[in-house]
Amino acid sequence: MKFSVASEIGELATVILHRPGREMNRLTPDNKDELLFDDVLWLERAQQDHDQFAAILKQRGVNILYLQDLLTDTIEVPAAREYLLEGALTPDHTGLTAAPTVRRWAEEAPAAVLAEVLIAGITKAELLEQLPGVSSMVMSSIDDEDLLLSPLPNHLFTRDSSSWIYDGVSVNTMRRTARRRETLNYRAIYRWHPLFANADFPLWNDGTLGREMSIEGGDIQIIGNGAVMIGVSERTCPQGVEHLAAKLFAGGIREVVAVRMHKSRAQMHLDTIMTMVDRGTFTKYAGAGMLPTVTLRPGDSPDEIEVRENAPELMHQVIAEALGLDEIVVLTTPQDSRSAAREQWDDGANSLAIAPGTIITYERNVNTNRYLTSKGIEVLTIPGSELGRGRGGPHCMSCPVLRNPVD
Repeated sequence: MKFSVASEIGELATVILHRPGREMNRLTPDNKDELLFDDVLWLERAQQDHDQFAAILKQRGVNILYLQDLLTDTIEVPAAREYLLEGALTPDHTGLTAAPTVRRWAEEAPAAVLAEVLIAGITKAELLEQLPGVSSMVMSSIDDEDLLLSPLPNHLFTRDSSSWIYDGVSVNTMRRTARRRETLNYRAIYRWHPLFANADFPLWNDGTLGREMSIEGGDIQIIGNGAVMIGVSERTCPQGVEHLAAKLFAGGIREVVAVRMHKSRAQMHLDTIMTMVDRGTFTKYAGAGMLPTVTLRPGDSPDEIEVRENAPELMHQVIAEALGLDEIVVLTTPQDSRSAAREQWDDGANSLAIAPGTIITYERNVNTNRYLTSKGIEVLTIPGSELGRGRGGPHCMSCPVLRNPVD
């Protein structure tokens, strides 16, 4: 099977989602900030809301690959299980004394059980249910409810740690410690899962670089015409953008437009302030304003990158030029600044296009949804009161792996 995402708006054919699971029940008022959530989730309602998201995609003919199912299938491959255990379940977690026993259990555990552990984590008490009597100094030093392996609740946002860019994939280098282990699961899936193991695609990034080279999928938008737009944000560093750009240029991609953003929690990624909704058309948060951009193109040799700084007032023109257009259409909802800030916080600009001019958004962003509809955009809505507590909308919660070409 050939995978390719050559735009943000081509008809969506296949996407990776992660239905929230037991990892969300690890969130507490004390650890939510460390795990990058604004609040704890009501899991059952979050699952219902996510199921509605999936239902709309299925109704529109989209094939859904669930991350936990992909990981389960991958673990059935012995080499993949070995790789995942070497990366995730080490003596650092259980202590040297208990490590061999825990490792033997993990080597023999059903794939579905191990996949859940790698996403939801495991507590001392849960491990002792599997291995009564196992001990180490580490085990004796912690309480039954303490986590030996931390959860990955941000796997909900499948795009951030895995981004398909034209005919290849970037397993992204995550900025925050709470998310870095997500890339381990994706690396294993893309290397060993039967769906990907025999597919021919370049790996633009393997996610193993240091955090000073971070780049996250919420900042990456494949705008088409051989161009990519990348936010330089709270989570994505200039070093990470240059590293990815060099890989993309070596693979034939012709241009990267880097957008220098304000670094804040509210605007952590480019897709929190701007997403593509139709041919040459974007929705944009009014408070983002016009931002400075940097145009990156291949240099005269493989080791060179041509860099051009652009003034803020040229932002839209620079994007239009990258698309080969005279101008782009930017849809900014007319509303007062407080309403705009609330809807931006609620992911009003974080739309997922499933075809040109057809997008999925959160239903609570009434003003933005009404305005986009008035401009001829088909807006399909889903509940987001629980799903949005991690600061992410439909664009964040989806990792497209195949889109049909746009005329």
